[in-house]
Amino acid sequence: MSRPPRTRARYRPALAGSDPFTDLLFNVLLGFVLLFFVAILHLAPAEETGKIDIEAEYIVSVTWPEGTEDDIDTYVEDPAGNVAWFRNRSTGLVHLDRDDRGMLNDTMELDGRTIVNPLNQEIVAIRGKTPGEYVVDVHYYDTEAETTVPVTVTVARVNPVYTVAYHGTTTLAATDEEATAVRFTIRPDGSIGDVNRRPKSLVPRR
Repeated sequence: MSRPPRTRARYRPALAGSDPFTDLLFNVLLGFVLLFFVAILHLAPAEETGKIDIEAEYIVSVTWPEGTEDDIDTYVEDPAGNVAWFRNRSTGLVHLDRDDRGMLNDTMELDGRTIVNPLNQEIVAIRGKTPGEYVVDVHYYDTEAETTVPVTVTVARVNPVYTVAYHGTTTLAATDEEATAVRFTIRPDGSIGDVNRRPKSLVPRR
């Protein structure tokens, strides 16, 4: 018995692009391209570029001349009578985020070079809108020069936009001197009012 004739289809050459290995490479490349575009979308800057989220509703900034040895301390009393300072850095919603001791610990060694941070600044964050009066005192804790120090205090509301409620300078003339830099009231709607400088002592006597 003779074999059936072979059909032409069994010996038809493969069309260009129909090779399984080529198809696999094409699909892998397509997958990489897709993943690349997804990564670009996630890495692209958001529309809110430049917006900084600060974990505070109000910021109290205390600064004095750069590069000096003077150690100025900040005391902030909340409406409940709690006081935040360098030995009690967190009380209620008031937090001393930065305690600056003049030039102490303001240098570091990097690649054989000495890097100096001359900024003298303390930062207190109020992380809530508890209504009531807040008192900010500054204290001339220590110095080597025994010179008069101008201390600048800024009180700002952070949310919904950064708004300065107070900016002024208090002069401290001698070691251990304390002065009330500002008193202000947070109203129930979150706004700041009744800004004044009536004296009130907050520093424990040494």
